Amino acid sequence: MTDLAVIFDELPTRDGGRIGVATLNAPKSLNALSLEMAQQLAAKLDAWAVDRSVVAVWLEGAGEKAFCAGGDVVALYRSMSEEGENRGSGRDSVFAETYFTTEYRLDYRIHTYPKPLLLWGDGIVMGGGLGLMAGASQRLVTETTRIAMPEISIGLYPDIGASWFLNRMPPGVGTYLGLTGAQLNARDALDLGMADHFVPRERRDALLEALGEADYGSRSPRDLRAGVQSVLDDMEERSPAPDAQVWPHLDHIQALVGQVDAPTAVKRILRDTRDDTWLAANRARLEAGSPLSAHLVWLMLDRHRHTSLADAFRDELNLSVQCCRQGDIAEGVRALLIDKDKNPRWQHADVDSVSEADLQALMMPMWGSEEHPLRDLGLGQRVN
Repeated sequence: MTDLAVIFDELPTRDGGRIGVATLNAPKSLNALSLEMAQQLAAKLDAWAVDRSVVAVWLEGAGEKAFCAGGDVVALYRSMSEEGENRGSGRDSVFAETYFTTEYRLDYRIHTYPKPLLLWGDGIVMGGGLGLMAGASQRLVTETTRIAMPEISIGLYPDIGASWFLNRMPPGVGTYLGLTGAQLNARDALDLGMADHFVPRERRDALLEALGEADYGSRSPRDLRAGVQSVLDDMEERSPAPDAQVWPHLDHIQALVGQVDAPTAVKRILRDTRDDTWLAANRARLEAGSPLSAHLVWLMLDRHRHTSLADAFRDELNLSVQCCRQGDIAEGVRALLIDKDKNPRWQHADVDSVSEADLQALMMPMWGSEEHPLRDLGLGQRVN
């Protein structure tokens, strides 16, 4: 196995075209999205977008366990530890700004990509991995798919555009998922609009082969989409999908979350006594999570109920960098992934202890509109 961060390949098609294949190549870290990965993937997607011979793009992860388990928060932690020793010297949060800017630009590029982009969401798809998946034109899930936005466990919040796309689920569901870090299966992903097709894992190779044999016509955007869709229509088989977890509890979830405020929603969820393994696991995750993060989940979803995806990414960049400067993320990553004591010492004892001043400090703009690193996002582009 090569040491390249991303493995790129091009598969020939019957009509003389090519399918670009990108494989995140860090199976030991469950393909956690590093800065190098994001930079390489962004550059190659740009090249494939303007190459007329490339009819579609396929994105997957190496190994049998995960597409991508999230962003490279270990690298973020190390940068925060190093830069923390140099506060006041101009190095504070430099890596965080670079990392999140690169990641969010890549995510937005996928949302607005001009060619069919198929994402093989096999295994674990969490956090930053979901950021890559959310915007793909064809999001494929399998019997092993496990999706989550578990940021509350590390003192962050659902970013990577989640402030926008979680709002497009049934009322209250996105908030519940963000607060609890609930794990979803393939059936849930299909039900909630987070996936487009269920293809059994064993059909991966046959699917790629069929894409190579497809008819892409004149290679117009419409013909490219039609060629890919014809293959997926033949390959999709939903009967092996697992039973839904979210849909049977929809009324209950909506009653728990309501539309009051974060402390009320958190208390309702934690006091819930319904006897269900999935709900119980969600309660436990929320109870152990960062109280500050719970407020940020609520705040960001409220702010972006009616904004554009580009505006959500700009707001998330500001908040994510501020979280690295003064939030709970360093402590959360330390407890979960560095020291692994699973005993984070959050800044606040509970959700009632988080003040409005604490939240406003994190929301304080770091850049003016003309200086924002993502100020050009959305210009000349539109979300599919």
